[in-house]
Amino acid sequence: MSDIFPFTRSTDRFRLALCVEFKGTHYSGWQVQKTGVATIQAFLQAAISRVANEPVATFVAGRTDAGVHATNQVVHFDTASERADYGWLMGINSELPMDIRVKWVWPVDERFHARFSATERVYRFVIHNEWVRSAHLHELATWERNPLDEVRMQSAADLLLGRHDFSAFRAAECQAHSPIKTLKELRIRRFGDLLVLQVRADGFLHHMVRNFVGVLLAIGREQQEVDWARQVLEGRERRLGGVTAKGTGLYFVRARYDLIDLPNRPAGPSFIQPIVDTMTNPFDPV
Repeated sequence: MSDIFPFTRSTDRFRLALCVEFKGTHYSGWQVQKTGVATIQAFLQAAISRVANEPVATFVAGRTDAGVHATNQVVHFDTASERADYGWLMGINSELPMDIRVKWVWPVDERFHARFSATERVYRFVIHNEWVRSAHLHELATWERNPLDEVRMQSAADLLLGRHDFSAFRAAECQAHSPIKTLKELRIRRFGDLLVLQVRADGFLHHMVRNFVGVLLAIGREQQEVDWARQVLEGRERRLGGVTAKGTGLYFVRARYDLIDLPNRPAGPSFIQPIVDTMTNPFDPV
């Protein structure tokens, strides 16, 4: 635990952080919905509540859309129930479906907040770029049959870096207070027929990453010029930005916290991590 953010406990309740990995294919996103549809939060809260033997509310580093996955999603909750870390881990996982797993449990200071304490979030987007769809990857990557020029895509991505008004990449239903974000990394790497985009920012708007990908795919297919990315950004209107990419290939891979040290796992997803580990021109560390 970091000395900058010392552990304190002022009540009979205490706070735990979790790392959650999930495959979002069969869920309507993260957040509990009034209609009662299957969501990651609904299943996780129910599982934790059964182990804690009390109702539990969860708070997440970054909400995800339907079909979107996570490798290292950070969640916190408060409880008065005493359990060993191993007991929490095994107990919660025993109550969850197999496509949602808690990877670690960690006691945190009561001032820690999974969402508001995060200073950066990192996503990876995986594109399977081959003429025929993969039987194995169809739920884990976004399929693109047309040849993609990743050099053109990277040139366009570089035009988006920095602090900007990203209204052109914001969904109409976005609830963020401001469209101004700092995009710190938008890097593209090819591994055979897989393209992986790593996106790092101080915050994200609704559909922001998927809208980035939609613009970059059009440029990679040579349907648009590289400078179109800048034109979309400066236009500040969503209608200028083209198609929103499917969420199938999107993964929440990291939340960064400056004032606390949490257990560290590879960013993933696991089926690309061995390739990423051997790269000669790697992504920025996450």
